[in-house]
Amino acid sequence: MKKHQVLVAPSLLAANFLELGNEVEMVNRSEADWFHLDVMDGRFVPNISYGMPIIAQIKKKANKPCDVHLMIEEPEKYAADFKKAGADSLTVHLEACVHLHRNIQQIKGLGMRAGVALNPHTPVMLLENVIRDLDVVLIMSVNPGFGGQTFIEQTYHKIQQLRQLITESNAHALIEVDGGVGPENAARLVKAGANVLVAGSAVFSSPDPEKTIRLLKTSAQ
Repeated sequence: MKKHQVLVAPSLLAANFLELGNEVEMVNRSEADWFHLDVMDGRFVPNISYGMPIIAQIKKKANKPCDVHLMIEEPEKYAADFKKAGADSLTVHLEACVHLHRNIQQIKGLGMRAGVALNPHTPVMLLENVIRDLDVVLIMSVNPGFGGQTFIEQTYHKIQQLRQLITESNAHALIEVDGGVGPENAARLVKAGANVLVAGSAVFSSPDPEKTIRLLKTSAQ
């Protein structure tokens, strides 16, 4: 993927849930590419968000792929249920998976794009032996569990390390970044090697969310 081909994935965790249908329609109208859906269990992260029923409702209105990010323990127990609910891609956390390769193969076997997320403290090189099996690597640029956190500056270097690993391994994984992403740092993230920008508060707290998505989309130009 060329650097200027940036995918934008608004995170519905930051949406107004009283107006969820309208928020989904806004994303549909916009230049966004994916819906980013964060699932939290209150165990792997200190928060609880939403699960399969909400995703299934979003899927009914969404005309773009649903990118589901599982911040949960034992994700293998629920992978098939998330596929049934409408997940097009499923990302699990390396830190939550005892048998990561098995998790990846399960997701791919269910017909979804397979992703692995890394917490801020987790080294990129831990993916060395599975990188060629992955469709997406999600770099957390904040500690997972809550929206609206401050972006961690070390993330730029981590993206560069991951880009090098993907290139040297002849892998095809997209680099996705989640946490504190907005128009002010998007260009630098793309320059470091990111392909997919997840933005929650920057989009849904904006007075003009569609314009903000457009700014993110053109961040590499």
